[in-house]
Amino acid sequence: MTSDFSRVRFIMTEPSHPGNVGSASRAIKTMGFEDLVLVAPKTPEITSQPEAIALASGALDVLQRAQIYPELKDALAPVTLAFALTARERELGPPACDIRQAAYLAQQHLNTHPEGRVALVVGTERSGLTNEHIELCHRVCHIPANPAYSSLNVSQAMQLGAWEMRYALLQGDRLQSAAQPGHSEPPISLLTPKPPPKDRGSQPASGEAVQALLVHWQEALEAVRFLDPEHPKKLMPRMKHLFNRGDLSRDEVDMWRGVCTAMIATARGHKPSP
Repeated sequence: MTSDFSRVRFIMTEPSHPGNVGSASRAIKTMGFEDLVLVAPKTPEITSQPEAIALASGALDVLQRAQIYPELKDALAPVTLAFALTARERELGPPACDIRQAAYLAQQHLNTHPEGRVALVVGTERSGLTNEHIELCHRVCHIPANPAYSSLNVSQAMQLGAWEMRYALLQGDRLQSAAQPGHSEPPISLLTPKPPPKDRGSQPASGEAVQALLVHWQEALEAVRFLDPEHPKKLMPRMKHLFNRGDLSRDEVDMWRGVCTAMIATARGHKPSP
């Protein structure tokens, strides 16, 4: 397993069936992954339930190490590129792609950014992901299943997502090996490696940093009276999608935080610091 595999996180949001959690553990382990995260599970001690243990079937290590967070934003805190897996079209949301394109983008992101982290997020068994969940992600992705019956069990969706991620990462490894001097096999993939950024400031901002920026940005918009907190309409969801779509770097987040600070200081009649 390459190091890139350890930088891919699989997140189950509000799972209610222990069997699905066990099956998901098995699904990602068979594809070489191990980072399973559960957000606000509905069943107490869900990872230790007999059904979860039975369906993990040899992936007990992944199941037992599964991290649990109260909110999706906490699970996405270290993540720099998050995909929301959903079958429903959204009127308002991040750019959409299919799961193969998502895997390609993930491989490119991890190859370009040595400190990058990728996440694939699935929703509840019955209702999927909410709009609030999707607002926290950079892309929406779907599995191009039968349009007449596109419903997949969450662990099945996890298996397909893990397979596509594995294939893309292995193809990326093969391409890099083929690019080495003395290697006669020509690259067969379209996954073109990119040179990593030269400094840490050019690295992608974490989910935690972007969410902190959005809180600061909302405060600044309210301070200059551009946003009425009593009648926000859809302004902040649109702003969230805008910032997430921008693939912000650490330096860019710091710059925007400086803009927010200046806006708030000016609105309060203080002279902004240079």
